[in-house]
Amino acid sequence: RASAAPATLARVGSRRAVMEIGVFLEVRRGLQSGLFILGSQLEHRLPVDILVNPTLLEVKTGEHCETINLPVGVRIAPSSCRGLQYISGDGLHMRLQVQVDSNTKLVPAWNSSLRAQKKCAFYCQSCGDNIMKERVFRRVLPLPNENWSTFVEEWCCHPDPFVNRVLQPCNDDCFLGDTYLLVKADNESYMLEIKEAQQDGHHPTFRINSILTSKENTRVTCKRCKAILGERVSLETLKYYITEIMVQPPCNDIKIIPRSQFVESVIAQLLVVFSSARSTFRFCLQAQDGKPYILLWLLNSDTLLVKSARKSSSGNVFTLFDNNTRTSPRSLEASNAIKILYHPCTKSCNKELVDVWGNDIGVHSLTFPSKTCLELLVILTLSNRSLPPSLRCMNSFQVAFLRL
Repeated sequence: RASAAPATLARVGSRRAVMEIGVFLEVRRGLQSGLFILGSQLEHRLPVDILVNPTLLEVKTGEHCETINLPVGVRIAPSSCRGLQYISGDGLHMRLQVQVDSNTKLVPAWNSSLRAQKKCAFYCQSCGDNIMKERVFRRVLPLPNENWSTFVEEWCCHPDPFVNRVLQPCNDDCFLGDTYLLVKADNESYMLEIKEAQQDGHHPTFRINSILTSKENTRVTCKRCKAILGERVSLETLKYYITEIMVQPPCNDIKIIPRSQFVESVIAQLLVVFSSARSTFRFCLQAQDGKPYILLWLLNSDTLLVKSARKSSSGNVFTLFDNNTRTSPRSLEASNAIKILYHPCTKSCNKELVDVWGNDIGVHSLTFPSKTCLELLVILTLSNRSLPPSLRCMNSFQVAFLRL
């Protein structure tokens, strides 16, 4: 039984047994609607009374009771409750009208500190080591689309003026690609390579040219933790992948963001930018050698995801229903997120679909280090497993959320 009366149930007795319920709420900001699911083990405690209030829910079954506070800024309309049904393995489903505070703060973009004429420094995302000292870029410019050179013949009525020419930054320039940025190597690192070449008894130019012929030696790594940050694309130009570095104002105490959280947020922001600026919603994530790892389909980017923060003793992320005693109402965690459909492509999985998407001009390829592609695949898999079972698949794709 569910009640939509905007009132609070009276508590009887000095102390009542309580329970912890798995909660899932997917809110679409644009539609002001939400899917609310309560944990599947309600099945063993029926009948259940649920009192729906604008800012909380109270669930009672027998002597057990729990009050669930909605996150600050999230309000539901009790009278809009509809589609009430119990799905085995999921729990109790209901759809509600949901209002979300528009003042909810968003995570700053990864390149928010990368501006022309402003001081910035590059740090290794894994360990926080300063990999490029304080710099002030005179120009911060976006590079053209990755496939721009293939369209030159349509733009020009004379021979291609850009043939065999590469866009490279000058001093105090920073060029922004889809998944990377290009900067000119500072004089210190360049002189260090020349000094090492001279110590080895080789002519500097011969030594560096031989280095650039090996993919292993073109890697740019962190001196402290040896993490791969990018690659050297020419004698004086370095490519840094945006998932491997942090660009921030110079400081003495850098705050390290957990690796999975950083990768998840940066890639989610990137997909949102592409969907809004280029109306691109399908992506193929590939490694530097062109090997595809994941096919992504962005469904929506206006999601507010509200989920239980704790896990049950059984280890299931969503269907938790433990008999723990609590003395205060429980609050939920909310995060802005994007909803993704995905297919793994490792070990030649979904090869036919990969070939179809590869020939589709509506699919955009994004290149990252292979390690980052695998990290994202793990993030997507964990997100998928944390969802109620009935929401994990859609049209043969797997479903996941990436937090912004």
